[in-house]
Amino acid sequence: MVGSVVVSGAIIAAWFAKQGTINQIFQTLNQLQENPPMWIEAPMMVGQYLLFWTVALFLVVLVVMRLTPQPRTWSRNLVISILAILTLRYLLWRSLSTLNLSTPLNGVFSLGLFFLELLTLTGTIIQLTLLVKVRSSQNDPEGTRRPEADLLSMDVINGAFTPTVDILVPTYNEPPFILQRTIIGCQALEYSPKTIHLLDDTHRPEVQALAAELGCEYISRPDNLHAKAGNLNHAIAHTSGELIAVFDADFVPTKNFLTRTVGFFQDQRVALVQTPQTFYNPDPIARNLGLEHILTPEEEVFYRQIQPIRDSAGGVVCSGTSFVMRRSTLVETGSFVTESLSEDFFTGIRLAAQGHRLVYLNEKLSAGLAAESMADQALQRVRWAQGTLQAFFVKSNPLTIPGLRPVQRLAYLEGLLHWFTSISRVGFLLIPLAYSFLGVIPLRATGADILYFFVPYYLVNLSVFSWLNYQSRSALLADVYSVVLCFPLALTVIKTMLNPFGKGFKVTPKGTSSDRFFFNWQLALPLIIVFIASAFSLWINLGINLAIGMWQPGMSPVMAEKMKGFDLGLLWSIYNLLILGTSLLVLIDVPRPNLHEWFDLHRTVRLRIGEETFWGSTSAISEVGAQVILTQAGFPMVSQGIKGQATTPSIPVELEILENKLVLQGRATYTSIKDEQPTVRVMFEHVSLNQQRQLIEMLFCRPGQWKSRCSPGELRSLWLLFRIILRPRFVFDRNPDVSVVAVSKV
Repeated sequence: MVGSVVVSGAIIAAWFAKQGTINQIFQTLNQLQENPPMWIEAPMMVGQYLLFWTVALFLVVLVVMRLTPQPRTWSRNLVISILAILTLRYLLWRSLSTLNLSTPLNGVFSLGLFFLELLTLTGTIIQLTLLVKVRSSQNDPEGTRRPEADLLSMDVINGAFTPTVDILVPTYNEPPFILQRTIIGCQALEYSPKTIHLLDDTHRPEVQALAAELGCEYISRPDNLHAKAGNLNHAIAHTSGELIAVFDADFVPTKNFLTRTVGFFQDQRVALVQTPQTFYNPDPIARNLGLEHILTPEEEVFYRQIQPIRDSAGGVVCSGTSFVMRRSTLVETGSFVTESLSEDFFTGIRLAAQGHRLVYLNEKLSAGLAAESMADQALQRVRWAQGTLQAFFVKSNPLTIPGLRPVQRLAYLEGLLHWFTSISRVGFLLIPLAYSFLGVIPLRATGADILYFFVPYYLVNLSVFSWLNYQSRSALLADVYSVVLCFPLALTVIKTMLNPFGKGFKVTPKGTSSDRFFFNWQLALPLIIVFIASAFSLWINLGINLAIGMWQPGMSPVMAEKMKGFDLGLLWSIYNLLILGTSLLVLIDVPRPNLHEWFDLHRTVRLRIGEETFWGSTSAISEVGAQVILTQAGFPMVSQGIKGQATTPSIPVELEILENKLVLQGRATYTSIKDEQPTVRVMFEHVSLNQQRQLIEMLFCRPGQWKSRCSPGELRSLWLLFRIILRPRFVFDRNPDVSVVAVSKV
């Protein structure tokens, strides 16, 4: 990749050099850059005067965020206005003063960097514009629609509005134990006029047998045409419910999912109610870094910030799972779109274009499995990118489809531009290398220029990033998430724009386990190359800066110009090395020996061994076992070897979870002393279907159990990055055994 950029830059520069007219244009533009307007020349008094006001704006932002820890309409609009002023000021400075067009090679890289920045800033500016439309109230400060759901659900609960609902669960290759979890969760929904349909696209006898055992409808079809969209459309033709709810095979709803969503359909204009996705296992980035209880899932930014923006603009994105649709409007518009990999995205667009309302209820009413390895996450993100960018080549293109309002098109445009920022992120990794290896200075600025124009803009953006997205992600951690997969995503964007339908649908694997560390060389190779090149570049920059410092008394103007560039390249390389180093650690998948997730859930229990009774409280529970902290001594000891196997025979026990009136037979496989309290692990045996239902309802289906948590702020995020880089051992020194893993706080 680096070689390609260098060669391409050299070819373009050579071509420019042969074009006399173009070269003359470059020289003219360069003269304009060297003589910018007076107010852009930072060292002058005017620049210092402007610095005072930018510092004042920064202080205003800090005060506003302190007064309103959660954005309100007035505080958000004030902060957005300040951001708009600083962004405009920054863009004027970048375009009128910093472009280096002194040579064709410098011009290519300088204009290229400016274009990559504009690509990123365009999406940000659209977001900020749409954020102004989001309205908060005293009862609903985050614009979640929960108070509205409270009111509308009363008619559902008292039986005044109870339309029939078909619940569709499409499956392709998910293991039966995951399907069982989802079906049982759907059957536990507190809503009577519902029918659950398991849509099997692999014609598996064990899946048909599971449907019969659980008592749900089983639907299969003779082919797999159009993948998930075709599977759903086939089921729609064989069902008749007034509403259609869709859950991916790994998503389990809470008991109140339908009572919270169905009420919105009392408005005949409503065609779709979408709820957020959340996950009961940590995503691979958080798990691989050992930050399961600190980092929020990557999707949190989308569901906490982006979807409310889309809701206010009338452009809610249908996310493929955990939504309810009105059958009549769906059928009228042609059912699910089959011309793209992202059938959900374009189906929502088509509904909106027909004038129907799409509603986003920002309340976590279901949970599913996040990708379980970095390879799976890459496969999933690449599929999303390709499916979304196929918008430019299908009839449901949100930029051209008739019926959408301009603000709706703007909201969908931001979603399309998001994927192009992966190209910008690759460019930001490569540009500093041009400083060292090509002697290119793509950004011409003094230290005073940086202080007056860039630093205020950057600090305000950094400060408000997490505040505007309701503490779902810090800017520094967002950069790590973007860098990890920037190369495959950038390649996918380019391939899709050249050949949009060249790659078929691939389902993300679910329900897998691993007993060893695995380094994903395929994803890591481009990052390793750039990391080595950046480290070498840093060494070169240090040497050049040292040499220039020694020669400073007699420095020529050319050397002074180079010093500015290399200073900036030095800082840029250090930052890139920090992010790249963290990203490479992310690509080391840690062992996942257990198929079942263990939840940090506390329940009073009674253990019986023969005639003896012991009392305690659970510290972790799963579908296959429980970890119990006993309140009394005397429990027989069961020791455990290094690999987790019991070295002395396990003990048969009866465990009763008092709150749920659930009695389970099992074996005590391990005992220990933790914080001076005896702890025992019980693995369940001979669990009946009724007991399995009780376990799943307790673990996955409790209303209100899925909570949002806050991501670390910028300073703590920076400390975490340095901690990971300087002390990577803590990532690997974790025992993955179930006795210490409580992966979801519920």
